[in-house]
Amino acid sequence: MSGSARRLFDDLRSLRVTVIHPPGDDRSVLEEQLRRIGCPVRVIWPFPARLPADTDVIFFLVGPELRSAGNWCAADSNATLVALSDYENPTALKMLVDTQAHGVITKPYRSTGILSTLVLARASSGYQQRLHSKIGKLEEAIKARRHIEKAVRLLMDSQRLAENEAYEHMRARATSLRITVGEIATMVIDAHEAMEKLGLAKPANS
Repeated sequence: MSGSARRLFDDLRSLRVTVIHPPGDDRSVLEEQLRRIGCPVRVIWPFPARLPADTDVIFFLVGPELRSAGNWCAADSNATLVALSDYENPTALKMLVDTQAHGVITKPYRSTGILSTLVLARASSGYQQRLHSKIGKLEEAIKARRHIEKAVRLLMDSQRLAENEAYEHMRARATSLRITVGEIATMVIDAHEAMEKLGLAKPANS
């Protein structure tokens, strides 16, 4: 077993699991198997209006109750979402897709499929979270780059510098002041905007 797979299995016993399902034999099968795996289980019914907090995994029934509960989406929670499908028709499938669930179990629930679904759903959830984190960092980097480019253009216009000279001036000041080039860019932009308000600078072409 690889290190990542072992970590996934070791993670199971510490998972806080919430089950959103009406009482009955189906829920009993699900609860018993989750407790056999070693997960602390909390049961909620009727269907809550919001995604439960303080939980790592949410098993939830896909049905009319979900539709009336409002917007449920994996993007709105750090928890892993596992859908419990009662039936398969276009309406149920659309609700399932809209939740962006990381896994799905269909009735009748059997103890043999719950562990594998849980492990795969956790792996999928972790991958998505890492992917979203990388996307966020890339977006911030692009935003910072545009910010610096704006400051470079302002220095080129106001100080009659070439593009590389403007950037090198900002980089040198950043090194001297022990701050980032982005922070220097903010200072340049703020200073220019202040001069504009005072009527001492012409608006730069952006």
